[in-house]
Amino acid sequence: MELVAEGAITFETEGAFYNPKMKLNRDIGVAMAGALGLTGYLDALSASGIRGMRVCKEAGVENVALNDVSPQACQLMERNLARNDLMCTVTCSNANVLLHEKRYQAVDLDPFGTPSPYLSAAGRSAQQYLFITATDTAPLCGAHLKSAIRKYKARPLCTDYHREMGARILLGLAARELARLDKGMKPLLTHVTDHYVRTYLGLVKGARAADKCLESMGYVEHCPVCGSFFLMDQPSPRGCHCQERTLLAGPLWLGSLQDPGTIHRALERLQSAPRGKRMLETCASEVEAPMYYDHHSICERLNITPGKIDDVVERLCLTGHKASRTHFSGLGIKTDANLCEVEEAIKHA
Repeated sequence: MELVAEGAITFETEGAFYNPKMKLNRDIGVAMAGALGLTGYLDALSASGIRGMRVCKEAGVENVALNDVSPQACQLMERNLARNDLMCTVTCSNANVLLHEKRYQAVDLDPFGTPSPYLSAAGRSAQQYLFITATDTAPLCGAHLKSAIRKYKARPLCTDYHREMGARILLGLAARELARLDKGMKPLLTHVTDHYVRTYLGLVKGARAADKCLESMGYVEHCPVCGSFFLMDQPSPRGCHCQERTLLAGPLWLGSLQDPGTIHRALERLQSAPRGKRMLETCASEVEAPMYYDHHSICERLNITPGKIDDVVERLCLTGHKASRTHFSGLGIKTDANLCEVEEAIKHA
C-alpha cells in the first residue's frame, strides 16, 4: 500500500482516481473555502476524497460530505478519513441523484471532463456557493466546435484570447442553468490553469437576481484578420473596421470574473503555494475588461520588435485607459482600449 501526502492529509489512492497535477487547484480551493468561512461543503465527485478532506482539516469546515458512485472509492474514503482522524459524511450515490435529494451550503464539482451534466442539479442543491472545474478545455477554447455546442450551448472561437473565452463560455452556461432555478451568480475567482478552467461562484436567490445576472450575457464579434474584437448584447455582427468578415462567439458571460476582496482573503491562507499566490495576485489586479490582446501577435503583425509588456500597460493607463496584465497569458494585455489604441501604445511604449 502506497501512501501519499498532500497538504495536511496522508492518504492511499489505490482503488480511486487521484491526479497529483491538480494539487494547485486543491490548494486554492482550500484557501477559498477558508476565506469564505464555509460551514457546509459537498465534494460531489470525490474519488480518493483528498479535496474534501483537505477542506475539512485545513479550512476547518465542520460539515463536509464526500460522495462517489464507486463503492470501492467510498471504502477508500472511509479508510482515509480514519487514517487522518476526520469526521466527514460519505455517501455512495450518483452525483445528480444526491444533488437533487439534498441541499448544501457549498457544492464543488470536479469531474473528469465537462461539468455540464451536473450543473442543473448542482445549481439546485447549492444554497450559497458553487465551485466548478472543467478539464475539457479543447471544446471550451474552440478546438472542438460541435462538442462545445452540445455541452455548453455556445459557439467558441480559436483566438489569441481563447483561454478567457473558454472560461466565459463555462460561466455563461452556469448563469443560464442557475437562472432557470431563479438564482443569480457572482464570480468570486475564475482562473484557467494548465489544462482546466476553475471558477468559484457566490449565489443569490430570486428571479430578480437571475434576471440581473442574465444582463451580463452576450457575444463577441471577432475579426480573424486584424484581431479586433467587439462585445455585444445580441448576435448582430456589424463587420470590422478593416472591412474583413467577422466571426461570432457566444452566448457567453461578459460580466466580472474576479472579486478582489475575496481573493485577498484567500491569499492570506495560501502560504505554501508560490505559483498559486502569484496567480491569485494577478487575478486580483486584472481590470474588468472582457478578453485580452496578445502582445507578440500584434508586434508580429506590425513587424516590430516586442518591447516590455509592462511599458505598454503603463502607456495605456497614462492615456486614460484601464489596463493590466492577465493570468490567462503571460503575453496578454487586458484593457478597455480598442485594437488601434493598443497598437499605438505598443508603438510608443
